[in-house]
Amino acid sequence: MDNSNLKFQGAEAISMFCRLNINAKRNLPVRPGEMGLLILIVKNENHITPVMAADFFKVSKPMIATMVKSLLKQGYIKKIPSKEDKRSFIISPEEKAVELVNSTYAEYIRLIELLLKGMGEKKYIKFINLMEEANEILMEGKN
Repeated sequence: MDNSNLKFQGAEAISMFCRLNINAKRNLPVRPGEMGLLILIVKNENHITPVMAADFFKVSKPMIATMVKSLLKQGYIKKIPSKEDKRSFIISPEEKAVELVNSTYAEYIRLIELLLKGMGEKKYIKFINLMEEANEILMEGKN
């Protein structure tokens, strides 16, 4: 198979995977990035600051600030000022966020379990390792 066919096949496979994943979560009342932030703050046992969220998602602090502003306006989160640094704050979920995450997280996990069951553990681990490697390559390419 020549290089252009490989690229086309790869683009088709990645595109289909993304469409299937997005279609599973179509009825969210928040944007996908905001949903990711809500999952992080609801499912994490530690307090999350905007800087921690930006580091976790490998995005800019202004991008997280935009998400925080939107989620605050929609009533999904609250800001708790830091006792040590008055310029910093913790992003804390409101009950509305907890309910949304709990109701959609089950569907998200169902898709992951479907992949694990369909591929088997050995192929699934290989798939995850390849996805992590691909993410690293793409992040390096952005810099």
